[in-house]
This record gives sequence, C-alpha cells and structure tokens, in this order.
Amino acid sequence: KETVDRIVGSEVKQEETKTTDEAGKVATAIDRTRENIGAVRKTSKLDKVDIVFLTDAARSEGGPPPVIESKIEQHRDDIAELRKEIEANALLFNAIDSRRVQAEDVVAVAFDDPGKVVI
Repeated sequence: KETVDRIVGSEVKQEETKTTDEAGKVATAIDRTRENIGAVRKTSKLDKVDIVFLTDAARSEGGPPPVIESKIEQHRDDIAELRKEIEANALLFNAIDSRRVQAEDVVAVAFDDPGKVVI
C-alpha cells in the first residue's frame, strides 16, 4: 500500500525497492552528495518527497551491497554533512520523521525535478 501524507504542503510518498534494482540511481545520487547538500540547505518548499527504502541495504540485511558500500565510504564526510543538513531542514526532517526514518539512515538524496526530492 502506498502511503501519502502532506507535510508543510508537500506530498510524501514511501516505496520499497532493492538496491540492486536501483544501483545506478543510488550510486549517482551518492556521487552528487556534495552538490545536493547546498540544495538541501536551500529547500523550503517541495511539491513531492519520495522516500525510498532500500530493503536489502538495511543493517538487519547485512548493509548495502559492496558497490554501494564503497560509494558510501568514498563520500563518508559529505554524507555526514548531508544528514546534518536534513536534520536542520524542518521540511525534510519532518518528511523522513513521519516515516520513522532517522537522518543517520539516509544514504543519498536526488533532486530529479524542480519541487521533487527522492530520499
């Protein structure tokens, strides 16, 4: 079942997928972490927030696949900064919090279209 809520005027959608199905998108988003930190900092209004749970990357599943794990390692400092920016951004923090997601579990964000973010 797809869950849709409104947070500060934004539609929040949640979905689940396997990292292996989205490895290219996840890797690209991780590579863009540095530039996306600025976008997170400036974000005050979004039409849509998609929260994608990578079911096979959960700690209980042994963590992300090696290709994604190495990307996370490469960008460790940027990802830590990204997580801090998400916590400091009321809209994004409330969006992930509404799905019981903690900032420390976020590996990447992608701003695909204006007004839309994928976490």
